[in-house]
Amino acid sequence: MTDAKKQAALDYHAKPFPGKLSVELTKPTASARDLSLAYSPGVAEPVREIANDPENAYLYTGKGNLVAVISDGSAILGLGNLGPLASKPVMEGKGVLFKRFAGINSVDVEVNAESPQAFIDTVARIADTWGGINLEDIKAPECFEIEQALVEQCSIPVFHDDQHGTAIVTAAGMLNALEIAGKSLDSARIVCLGAGAAAIACMKLLVSCGAHSENIVMLDRKGVIHSGREDLNQYKAMFAVETDKRTLADAIDGADVFVGLSGPGLMSADHIRSMAPNPVVFACTNPDPEIHPDLAREIRPDVIMATGRSDYPNQVNNVLGFPFIFRGALDVRATRINEEMKVAAVHALKDLAREPVPRDVLEAYEMDEMTFGPNYIIPTPVDIRLLERVPAAVAQAAVDSGVARKPYPSHYPLRSAEDVYGV
Repeated sequence: MTDAKKQAALDYHAKPFPGKLSVELTKPTASARDLSLAYSPGVAEPVREIANDPENAYLYTGKGNLVAVISDGSAILGLGNLGPLASKPVMEGKGVLFKRFAGINSVDVEVNAESPQAFIDTVARIADTWGGINLEDIKAPECFEIEQALVEQCSIPVFHDDQHGTAIVTAAGMLNALEIAGKSLDSARIVCLGAGAAAIACMKLLVSCGAHSENIVMLDRKGVIHSGREDLNQYKAMFAVETDKRTLADAIDGADVFVGLSGPGLMSADHIRSMAPNPVVFACTNPDPEIHPDLAREIRPDVIMATGRSDYPNQVNNVLGFPFIFRGALDVRATRINEEMKVAAVHALKDLAREPVPRDVLEAYEMDEMTFGPNYIIPTPVDIRLLERVPAAVAQAAVDSGVARKPYPSHYPLRSAEDVYGV
């Protein structure tokens, strides 16, 4: 980043007031009567109602539209373990996206925990404060243990976006890319470079969507994850396969799909050259992907390419997922975000990309045309139809799978695009 861009980023966060979020009032406070209702003595009435029935917290407080964004700062973006306080700008930023795209209020919580169990205990004790919990920037493999424990202990949705948000958007784009390539997920040979939280979640969700685990070869820093290795944790071991392949060059020869969640420049010209016809390449390391899109297309004009970058087509962007997934979960008061809800989100995103693109989206990207095809396999974040399609699918899946505490609303969405986006 240039000095000018660095200073612009710092000024953005510092001026005119430090930080990116503030608290707003939702009730009048101009008169003595208003204040007596807002606090003493009026506040005693909802207190009694909630004490009699905890579900009344959703009626008399902001709990039902409030998500906590929680981190220990152990895996901040691409910066690593810089501690909880350093993660605060990222957590505030997540809150900005919740509000901007789904009208969800949030509060960031940075936990200085000496162990995964201490983190779990801290969060579990305060979980009733919110309607949902978004875990963020927690390193693997601890993130798996933390999320699983909190899902079991909390009666509200707990969602580690670094895992599942990436997986949902990747799966949606993958289904579309494979169809365009004339292939299917159930027969595709998939190579995944990377074995961290996002990579493992992506492969697990692809299996839920129809991929066969025996067709997936995953690699970590030591090479192919195969059944003969004795250094695998339980999460990597799920993807250990019987194979004599040991390197990326071995694995990628003839592969239909490459998913990169690893590091910049790790996919070479020879690697992509050796893939099957009409290869699908998701090189998602940011800002510099495993292979640059221009190089990939020069070597393989038949490639269908996605990255994490906004300056190239087919951006795998988590903002397509987490705001709308929580919106749907909150709207039916779901107790968790389960596999059925994740798959529903995948198909909602997949299907939306196949529809004609509205004029306002074209104008936002300064394009005359966006059509379902190799350069448009995933909706864009500015598509306001996301607010209707994804939450609706997630909410219905929550009801159908038995984790919703409210019926599917008779009128959906509960918040219009005008309410959320001001359009």
